[in-house]
Amino acid sequence: MAGFFNRLKESLTRTRQNLVQKVEELVTGRTRIDDELYDELEEVLISADVGAETALELVERLRQRVKAEKIGDPAGLKDLLQQEIAKVLGERTATVNLEHQPAVVLVVGVNGVGKTTTIAKLAHRCREEGRQVLLVAGDTFRAAAIDQLEVWGRRIGVEVIRHQAGADPAAVAFDALQAAKGRGVDVVIMDTAGRLHNKTNLMEELKKVNRVLNRAMPGAPHETLLVLDATTGQNAINQARIFDEAIGITGLVLTKLDGTAKGGVVVAIRAELAIPVKFVGVGEGLDDLRDFDPAEFARALFAGDGEEEEG
Repeated sequence: MAGFFNRLKESLTRTRQNLVQKVEELVTGRTRIDDELYDELEEVLISADVGAETALELVERLRQRVKAEKIGDPAGLKDLLQQEIAKVLGERTATVNLEHQPAVVLVVGVNGVGKTTTIAKLAHRCREEGRQVLLVAGDTFRAAAIDQLEVWGRRIGVEVIRHQAGADPAAVAFDALQAAKGRGVDVVIMDTAGRLHNKTNLMEELKKVNRVLNRAMPGAPHETLLVLDATTGQNAINQARIFDEAIGITGLVLTKLDGTAKGGVVVAIRAELAIPVKFVGVGEGLDDLRDFDPAEFARALFAGDGEEEEG
């Protein structure tokens, strides 16, 4: 989409300052590549929330390439690092699976990550693509959460299936699927309570919702998206591991990328977990949920002041 590279580049400003500019400062004035430089580079990567394990792997790759390609100028490490980060992130954009009729998308995450707003943005996106969408107010712990989803539903022109506060989320899920099948809905997007990822009883409830969805429609949910707040850095990886072990995550949505210096966590997530980042949030607008393009992300992260949209 025209202009999105520039928007992504802008949203990565603080992360770029925390990573790329520090790398530039590290190599400036140096005349040789030595162990001390590699150690300092590893520290920069860790401080940018790339993660210790991933930082160690990236630096080792740089060592091998410097040796193999006989690179002597420390300034060359920046381009090599961009290339290696791009490799870690992968080459292809992971798309969300909406091929089923209806496609059922379960959205999970802890409190305060922007989950309900992400659901609204995804619903808006589906509507813009001509799909009929049904929202499900599965966060029955908070009446305010149900009301919030209904406000979004009215704003974007999407119906919301709800029960009273305190109802069984699995029952809401079942009723929603019956309604979706009866009305020829294309996409069902279900909200869930913003549960603490270390609370076993809440994870068990999510498993129950999964079982009910699968009984009502074999194969559902077709996507289970975990919403992560980029500003939490390494804690986002811990959340992803626990949710994935409990219910199986098919994709990640990284929010608040525009307000953090910890965007390097995207690299750690991709390196340490076999879960693709499918969307990134780069602003508050309904159109600010975008497909995660690994190559574009790497280019925007390392972009210079004058680098603009290609084509």
